[in-house]
Amino acid sequence: MPTDLYPLRVLLLTISGFVHRHQAEVIAYLVEENRILKEQMKGRRVRLTDHQRRRLAAKAKVLGRRALNQVATIVTPDTLMRWHRRLIAAKWTYGARARAGRPGLMKNIKAMILRMATENPSWGYSRIQGELNGVGHTVARTTVSNVLKANGIKPAPDRPSTWRSFIQAHWGQIAAMDFLTAEVWTPVGPRTHYVLFAIDLKSRRVHICGITRHPNEALMAQVARNLTDCVDGFLTGYRVLIRDRDSLFTAKFTSVLEGAGVRNVLTPVRAPNCNAYAERFVLTIKSECLGKMILFGETSLRRACSEFVEHYHTERAHQGLGNERVESVARVGTGDVECTERLGGILKHYRRAA
Repeated sequence: MPTDLYPLRVLLLTISGFVHRHQAEVIAYLVEENRILKEQMKGRRVRLTDHQRRRLAAKAKVLGRRALNQVATIVTPDTLMRWHRRLIAAKWTYGARARAGRPGLMKNIKAMILRMATENPSWGYSRIQGELNGVGHTVARTTVSNVLKANGIKPAPDRPSTWRSFIQAHWGQIAAMDFLTAEVWTPVGPRTHYVLFAIDLKSRRVHICGITRHPNEALMAQVARNLTDCVDGFLTGYRVLIRDRDSLFTAKFTSVLEGAGVRNVLTPVRAPNCNAYAERFVLTIKSECLGKMILFGETSLRRACSEFVEHYHTERAHQGLGNERVESVARVGTGDVECTERLGGILKHYRRAA
């Protein structure tokens, strides 16, 4: 060896020794850290994902079993090598071969068949087949039959109608009614007033039927006559009225409505969800209007209810109607944004000036 290369060799050996010592110290530290972590776990099993197992198995193969036995790993060397064998086996495992025979039915066609059968209980296999053909899906009648049978849907004669389809068929002929109470200050102290209202379930249009302290039989009978008046009665053309079993709805009130062809459907006891539209209006008018006011006299209550109903119909956006108004109003121009106030600013509405 040339003497002039001897210093270089010594330098390389020195650097190599330093690197090996440094690596040994790093490995010793990691081993000790691993032992401490295992002590902290107190024998509990480590839960690893498949991706983590693959990473450890790849590193374990490079080290070998002898080196693994000298390292305090979180799993045994046998487990690491088993993971490695599975990794190699998965590499040479071919995917499942395509099944012979006709291809399966597309998921969107199955979904369309189930939708048509559910939304139209009277449609048979041939009718559904024809509707599918109209939207660009050509399927056999037996295919429609197999899909419905596989999902537990009976043929058309035995398929019951859904409440959704029933309500939609009578949607424009169903109204609801309820009482709400308001405390009004009088010269002798606060007195409870009853506000009777009716609501159209389809359009959410509300009608205040009467406001009184004493809803007796004579008053309720007159309210029923006003509601069924052939000229301007709110319930003219309606077939069903949903209401609760409150004793304030007298027998005379019921008989007048029944005589006009409006059937009274009574909700179960203590089941406000069965009259949800009316209950929602009660919450709305109290939280947005009556609950923010101190009412002095029946006149102030009537004014508050009248102003709120006007706001409810023409200015307030309804989530159940796609944030539209009950009564559509003409769109204004692109001027400045103006604020319209009712009841001293309790009710506000914003629009652009013309």
